[in-house]
Amino acid sequence: MRIEPDTFAFTLLLGFLAAVPYSGIDINLPALAATGATLGVNASDVGLTMSAFMLSLATAPLIYGPVSDRLGRKPVLGFGLALFAAASVSCAFAPSLPVLLLGRFVQGIGAAATATTFAIIRDLFDGDAARSKIGNIMVAVNVATVIAPTAGAALLAAAGWRSIYATQAAIGFMLLVVVMFRFAETAAIAPSGRLVPSAVIDSYRRVLTHPVSVAYILVGAAGGATVFAYVTGASLFFVGAVGLSPEQYGLIFSACSASVMGGALLDGQLGRRGISSSHMLAIGLALSAAASVVLLGMTLTGWMPTALVVALLMAVALGFGLSVPNVMSATMQHLPEIAGAVSAAAGSIQLIAGAISSGLVAVRFDGRTALSMTAVMAASSLLALVLYCLVARSADRRLRSQVIGAGEAIRSSTSS
Repeated sequence: MRIEPDTFAFTLLLGFLAAVPYSGIDINLPALAATGATLGVNASDVGLTMSAFMLSLATAPLIYGPVSDRLGRKPVLGFGLALFAAASVSCAFAPSLPVLLLGRFVQGIGAAATATTFAIIRDLFDGDAARSKIGNIMVAVNVATVIAPTAGAALLAAAGWRSIYATQAAIGFMLLVVVMFRFAETAAIAPSGRLVPSAVIDSYRRVLTHPVSVAYILVGAAGGATVFAYVTGASLFFVGAVGLSPEQYGLIFSACSASVMGGALLDGQLGRRGISSSHMLAIGLALSAAASVVLLGMTLTGWMPTALVVALLMAVALGFGLSVPNVMSATMQHLPEIAGAVSAAAGSIQLIAGAISSGLVAVRFDGRTALSMTAVMAASSLLALVLYCLVARSADRRLRSQVIGAGEAIRSSTSS
C-alpha cells in the first residue's frame, strides 16, 4: 500500500528524509572526545569527520539532482539511503581515524540523496501547498536538530560512541524499506531523457542562467549564511566569552530552533489565511536583518545583556523560519522539469555560503566579544534583503510580464 501525497504519513516521511543530513551532524557532537580516546587521537582530530561529512554533503547533490530528474527520485533515494546505512555500519566498526574519516565521507554522500526531498515537493505541489509542505519539513528538521545532540549523549552514556553510528544505520535501513515499498515515483521522467555529462551540464546551465531561480538561490544562500554564522558564533561567544555552561548554551540553541519552527508554522497558518508568499518572505528577511543590525550595534557599543542578545537571536531565527518556505518555493517554481537540479544547486550553494560565513566568524573571533558573529550576520542578512528587494522581485516581475505578453500575443494571433 502506497503512502498518498496528501496524507500526514507522507509529510512525516519527507520530514524524516530531510532530517537525515542534520541528524548526521548533531547526533555525533557529544561523542567527539570519547571517539578520540578510543582511537588514540585528539577530539579536534575527530572533528575532521564533521568536515568530511559536510564536504560530501555539499557536493554530492550536484550529481543526484540531474540524475533524479532523468531516472526518478525513488532510485536516487534508495541508493543514497542504502549507502548511508552501509557507511554508518562501517563507522560503527571503524578501527582507526582514517577509516572513520572515509566512512563519514561516504555517509555524507548517502545522506545527500535526501536533498531530492524539495524536488519531490515540486513534483507534487505548487504555490501555497508547496510552501506549506516546505514549512512542515522545516519543523521536522529543527525537531531533529534539537533532539539529536541529546539522543547522541544518551546513546554515548548507554552503549558508547559506536552505538550512535549503529543507530544511524538502523534509521537509514528503516527509511530505505519505507521508500522502496511505500513510496511511489513522483518525477515525470521523459522517455528520451538521457543521463550523459552534457545533459547534466545543460541542466545546471539552465538553472544558473534563469534570472528568477538564480536570484532566489542567492537570497536563500545569504539567508543561510546568517544562520551558519549564528550557529558557529553563538557557542564561541556564550561559552567561550560569556562563560555560560554547555547546558545553558544548549537551552539557548533549543530556544532559537523553536523560533525557526514557530516561524515555519506561522507562515503556514498565515498562508492559509491568504497572506501572500512574497509578503511573508519580505517580512521574514526584514525581521532577520533588523535584529542582526541591532545585535551589531549593541556589540559595537559594548552593551550585551545576555537575555536581550538571546531574544534578538530568536528574532533572527523566527525571520529565517518565516522566509525559508517561501524562498524555497519561489526557487523551485519556474523549472519543474529539472526540479532535482534546482534543488541541488540551491542546497549546495547555501552550504558553500554557510561554510564561508562560519569560517569568517571562527577566524575573526577575538575571544572576548561577539563582533565576528554579529558583523557577518548583519552583512549576510542585509545582503539577503537587498537581493530579494532589488534583484529577485524585479526578475520575477519581468518574467511574469513576458509570460503575460506572450499569452496576449498568442490570443491576438489566434483571434485574427
